[in-house]
Amino acid sequence: MPAGTAPTDDELWESTMTMRIATAQLWVHDQDEALAWYTAKLGMEVRSDVSVPEMGNFRWLTVGPVGQPDMSIVLMSIPGAPMLDDETHKAVQDLMGKGLAGTVFLTTEDVQASYEELSARGVEFIDTPTQMPYGIDSSFRDPSGNNFRLTQLSPTFGR
Repeated sequence: MPAGTAPTDDELWESTMTMRIATAQLWVHDQDEALAWYTAKLGMEVRSDVSVPEMGNFRWLTVGPVGQPDMSIVLMSIPGAPMLDDETHKAVQDLMGKGLAGTVFLTTEDVQASYEELSARGVEFIDTPTQMPYGIDSSFRDPSGNNFRLTQLSPTFGR
């Protein structure tokens, strides 16, 4: 491209770069409680659990679904000062408790069987499996209030 010439839209999107989502973060009130819940109740596996002394013993804690090794969820403590003041810290906790800090969407091939298994492990569902236009959907929250949707998508949804 000649100097001083702006790239076209097509040229901007021509790329050999590959991006993948590797991790997503959820705020949690207590990392130990979250670790126990995500592994014992949801059946996820620990991907990393590292403390970094140089960063005030910051803990990098990740879990992920068994059989999906390229995706992890960071279970991050809600930070205090200097990152968040007390008022903001409390506001984040309050929003989480209402399920407003985001949603994780999980899919399964048999939502009823998954619902029964997770219920038996102590997961408390907000919405039981219900037929929707896109499939069979249900929901629950983790101990910190993070919202989860567990869905069996219809084979024709989105096609």
